[in-house]
Amino acid sequence: MDVARVRQDFPVLQQEDVVYLDSACQSLRPRQVVAAMDAYYLEYPACGGRSVHRLASRVAIAVDEARETAASFVHFPEPNGVVFTKNCTEALNLVAQGIAFRKGDVVLTSDIEHNSNNVPWIMLQPRGVKRRVVRTPDDGMHDLERWKEAIRRDVRLVSVAQTNNVVGSTLPLKEICELAHDVGAEVLVDGAQSVPHMPVDLQGIGADYLAFSSHKMLGPSGVGLLIAYPGKLDKLRPLITGGGSVISATNDSAEFLPVPEKLEAGLLNYAGIVGTRAAMDYLKHLGMEAVSEHDTMLNREATALLQDERVQILAPQQPEARSGILSFNVHGLRSHDVAMFLDEMGGIMLRSGMHCAHPYFETHGIDGCARASFYIYNTKEDCRRLSVAVMKLADSFSR
Repeated sequence: MDVARVRQDFPVLQQEDVVYLDSACQSLRPRQVVAAMDAYYLEYPACGGRSVHRLASRVAIAVDEARETAASFVHFPEPNGVVFTKNCTEALNLVAQGIAFRKGDVVLTSDIEHNSNNVPWIMLQPRGVKRRVVRTPDDGMHDLERWKEAIRRDVRLVSVAQTNNVVGSTLPLKEICELAHDVGAEVLVDGAQSVPHMPVDLQGIGADYLAFSSHKMLGPSGVGLLIAYPGKLDKLRPLITGGGSVISATNDSAEFLPVPEKLEAGLLNYAGIVGTRAAMDYLKHLGMEAVSEHDTMLNREATALLQDERVQILAPQQPEARSGILSFNVHGLRSHDVAMFLDEMGGIMLRSGMHCAHPYFETHGIDGCARASFYIYNTKEDCRRLSVAVMKLADSFSR
């Protein structure tokens, strides 16, 4: 990957004091994505799927093309199985609220889930839906034996992040899907951290639903995706109802359109959808294998530079097992202090706190962490600047 060339596409990186290591929260956007969105607003800023004039037709075609691009991006054969939402959180909630759970049904998750894949199941508990949690071993590596033990006949849904946002470890998802299907359970995958960083083959994995966000993969904020076979989606109750989702309605009844429109009530974020397609095209041009290798190379580089007794790197210790995420603490400092000092000292921007994964930190007795997350525009020099600033911080406060 020609990183120097890639960096030219990101205007914010032309500033000397910007080392952006917060892509797991939200990635930067290249010029090509902004240009695609500008083209919508300047050339065909109409409403798709309702009016029949030429501008509206161009919008409808653009949305269809974006569905095709999204399906192709995760190696899925059904473009009509692509539902546009406003983010991954909404996509996960669409499934949580859309499945007709029965009292006593069990939803199985891990203990290292984002709150977007935690709180929706808490909200279902008053309806009699139960929750089972697989604890992550202390070494940070997922233990398939624990999943085998937890996936029983009472499990209705397994809902897990393929790659978690705390330490970046990745589940053996294909094996988990096979175990779930053997007992008649479905699998919902939170792909917010995996789809932007590695090749994802939804058919090959065998999951029933895949949710992810555009804003973590070079695209605009305000667009999420839920991908599943239309037959699966058609069984979901709509999370939101209204215009654009029905064929006809009376004062007493409504006839819904087929999916995906059935699940996309209201005006879509057309500019965002166009930008999302441009972002996927950009990543496909680079190649997702190359993206994954670049993330791992940077993680390996930064890990080696941060080997110091005053710096605690959260398990797993092997950088190859952490995708593009490196979470750490500096002895004697709170994670928010680390983040603020690094920004002030070296223009290094990363995330701190519990990263919307509170149960993991509470059960493991960790008071948050600083999280550096790498992406296609980061360099070995970024890793060096991170390590220099962290060591300077350790020298100042860890005496």
